[in-house]
This record gives sequence, C-alpha cells and structure tokens, in this order.
Amino acid sequence: MDNNKMFCFQCQETAGCKGCTISGVCGKKPLTAKLQDMLIFVTKGLSEVTTYLRNKKITVPTYINRLVNENLFITITNANFDDEVIKNRVYETIEESQKFIKENNITENFVSANFVCSNDTELMEKAEKIGVLSTENEDVRSLREMIVYGLKGMAAYLKHANALNKDSEEINAFLQSTLAKTLDNSLSVDDLVALTLETGKFGVDVMALLDSANTEAYGNPEITKVNIGVRNNPAILVSGHDLKDLEMLLKQTEGTGVDVYTHSEMLPAHYYPAFKKYSHFAGNYGNAWWKQKEEFESFNGPILLTTNCLVPPLASYKDRVYTTGAVGFEGCTHIEGKTGEEKDFSVIIEHAKKCKSPTEIETGEIIGGFAHNQVLALADKIVDAVKSGAIKKFVVMAGCDGRSKSRDYYTEFAKALPKDAVILTAGCAKYKYNKLDLGDIGGIPRVLDAGQCNDSYSLAVIALKLREVFGLEDINQLPIIYNIAWYEQKAVIVLLALLYLGVKNIHLGPTLPAFLSPNVAKVLVENFGIAGITNVEDDIELFFGK
Repeated sequence: MDNNKMFCFQCQETAGCKGCTISGVCGKKPLTAKLQDMLIFVTKGLSEVTTYLRNKKITVPTYINRLVNENLFITITNANFDDEVIKNRVYETIEESQKFIKENNITENFVSANFVCSNDTELMEKAEKIGVLSTENEDVRSLREMIVYGLKGMAAYLKHANALNKDSEEINAFLQSTLAKTLDNSLSVDDLVALTLETGKFGVDVMALLDSANTEAYGNPEITKVNIGVRNNPAILVSGHDLKDLEMLLKQTEGTGVDVYTHSEMLPAHYYPAFKKYSHFAGNYGNAWWKQKEEFESFNGPILLTTNCLVPPLASYKDRVYTTGAVGFEGCTHIEGKTGEEKDFSVIIEHAKKCKSPTEIETGEIIGGFAHNQVLALADKIVDAVKSGAIKKFVVMAGCDGRSKSRDYYTEFAKALPKDAVILTAGCAKYKYNKLDLGDIGGIPRVLDAGQCNDSYSLAVIALKLREVFGLEDINQLPIIYNIAWYEQKAVIVLLALLYLGVKNIHLGPTLPAFLSPNVAKVLVENFGIAGITNVEDDIELFFGK
C-alpha cells in the first residue's frame, strides 16, 4: 500500500489536465483522497441496499437519504479535508448498510454493500482496489465518473433544498439507484450514455426543487445594488452557498453589534427580499473563492464556511475559520447541526466581538438579482430591445472561477464583446467581469446576474421563455451563445442539465474535463457540439463574425 499516491481528476485544475497523483491541486492529500474514494464506494453500497428496498416497496428512512447526500457533498472539491470525519462517515455508512441487510434478511450478492471491515488497515487495503482507475475500460470509466460527479452536484443541491424542508423521493431514488448502477459491469457504453442524459433530466428537477425552496422561504430575487465597501463594526464573513445557515446566523447576530458580510457564492443572498430586513447585513466582501487567502486575512473577523470552496487556510487566520455542514478541516472549529436542525453560532459571534472591523479592500456597488422571475418581469423590454436590434445576442458566461491564469480569458472576452451583447451569468464566474462597469442597453444592464451556480436553472427558464415569446421551435434558434467556465462537480450537473434540455454548441473552458475519454468527448462533440475555447480574438470572431 502506497500512502503517498492518489488519483483524482474530478476538477478543472487537476494536474496537467490529466489527474492529481501526488497531491491534489486543491490541497487534498493522498490519504484524504483514498478515504474519499472509500466513502464514495461504501455510499454506492448503501445505495445498492436502498434501491433493493425500494424495489421491494420498503420505505427508505429520510435520515438515510440525507446521509447519502452529505456523503457525496463531503467529497466535492474543496469541501472536506478532515480525515477523521471522512473515515467515521465510512464506518457509519457500512454500519447502516449492514443493519438494513440483517433487518430485512437480504442475501443479495451486492458489489459493495457486503463489504465489512474491522480496522483501519483493512479499510485502507480496500481503498487501494476501488479508486477511479479500478475501472479498466477508459470509456466506461469516463462515463461512470461523469455520472458520479453529476450526482455529487445533484446531492449538494438536494441538501440545500432539504435544509429548507423541501425533498423529493423521486430524486433521492434516482440518485441512489444511479449511484448503484455505476458498480454494474453489465451496463454497456450506450447504457451509460443514456444514464448520463437521464442524470441531466434529474439535474433540472433538483435545481427546480431548490429554486422553489429558496423563493418560498426568502422571496423572489430582486434587482439589488450590493455594497462592496466596509463598515466600522466587528463582523463575520459567510462563504459557501447555504442560505439557511446564513439566515440562522443573521437572526442570532441581531442586536449584537456584529455585522455579517457575504463572500464569493454567497453574494446572491443580498438579492432575496427576506434578508433585506437585517440592517447588520452589511454587503459583500471580496471576490471568488480562490482569493480567500488574502481576503480572509484582511477581513480580520471570523469566517463561516457553509459548503465547499474552502482553500486550506493559512496558519495566520486558521483560528478564525469555522466550518459547518459538509465542510471540514482539521484544527478548525466545526459548528454541529444536522440538516434541518437549528444551529448554535454563539461561539463564532463571541469571537467576532473580539476582532477588529474588516480592512477595506474596495469600494462601490455591484448590481444583481436577475433570476428568472425578475427577468421575465422585464420580458417586454428585453424583447423590444432584441426586435429593435439594440440587443443582438445574449452570452451565457455562467459557471465557476478559479486561480489559473488561463481564466483571465473570461475577463478579456467580456471586455471584447460587442456593445450590443448582454451577459447572462450565475455562479462565481461572474467575478471575472462583474466589476468592469460594462454599462447598459436602454436601461438593461449588460451583466445580468441570476445568482449562485444552482441558479443556472434561471438561465434555462429565461431561455425557454424567450423561445416561447419569439415562437421558435428549438431553443438553439435563440440569439444565445454559451461560453461557460467550469471548475467542480456542481458545474457538471449544470452541464448535464443543459444537454438534457437540448442546448447545443456549448463552449466549455478553460479546458475540457480530464475525465472525458477521447471517445466520450467525441460523442459530446458530434451529438451536442461541445467545444473548448481558443483565444479571445478568434472566439469573438467565431461567435460574432468579423
């Protein structure tokens, strides 16, 4: 057993666009990677059992669905680096599988669910045999991993919906049965291609579920100007994606003299009416997730990580980093509380009171809140602008930001766009251009921010509505270009959802996923027109002509 080797290629920044083998670019160590592989393996096993139970018309308890979702969430890029936490989840998952097997006298010859171990040595010996590369056929491996990564994104969105008391037995059942199918060697490449597209269908469903959960709890996002400066009060910075965690924190900080700021993907929280009543909800601090080392340093107060997007913290501010939910890092205080439970944030609030106010790093405002309800309210104005020729094209530049220099492409591309083009965005990719002051077209801002990565659903709703308004048969007849940046697994489920909706000619960058084998990439190119990016000048000419 070699504890100094690993293999992971689930994110865009994977080493050499091939795979991380010594240490993850994200900061994940080989032991952590192996434990995460084991967590995925035994969660597939638990899903074998739950799928068996459902086929026998036996109800699967809600807490098991939640366990599966959080297990997948824990393995998303930049979520959990705490080996003990991950290992304990592995043992817990094995225990639950065995419990259901015994209670129901199941004698099925499962691929994973029958695995048991009594110590860490046996656990790690098994980890050597079940990693990504254990699937020898590269096309089968490629499709299995693409499905698993899509399911990770689906699980993340489902967990957020669960936090707001929204759930779907249909989605849980699909997620678990599909996870189990990635162990099935009888499935052909064609079977797996079909399963990939079906995953996209349920990707649309889970984003619709989360959209309804968010809007029912907090109202429809509204056009909002968000302050990016600071006040002279001690404060807490909230990063990640979980709106329920933010709501609990805002309630508990009322009247304490402690302000709350958002960071990165939490920016769109400011667009929801329900959060505007909190006078201490001060604004957004900083930029996308990868800038956090300098921005967490200068913030001075404690930081709460509610979901993935944690960069291993520097020693100088590590004591100010708090985690909750699926997030974890050894040495950082974890705020306990299962999905749907009230959490106690008193320890982070008391910490904030002892800290200096944030150091100002920029001033001004940024505008957002262009989710589907708000954009559809402007539909007549937008349609008139298109018909008059004032708006020639929409450019979907959603997705993720990242630290690689190649992502500067998206800033330069936004700058080079014709003045009659409007950007539709969601996710942290917007930080590449949302402070450029690109102006407006007849009062319509040239950057329409729908929200977080999961709010890419809004972009699909907008496109489908525009197709209807213009009386078009095919969504691809719209004047919409897709030039999307991706980074981690939630972007994978968004991509699969768009493919299911029939969207073609999506350009994906800065590189195509390393987990796409040449043959699978060929299928995506031939059937859906998937392509990469080249350089700004050539791509502008490709999309808009000379």
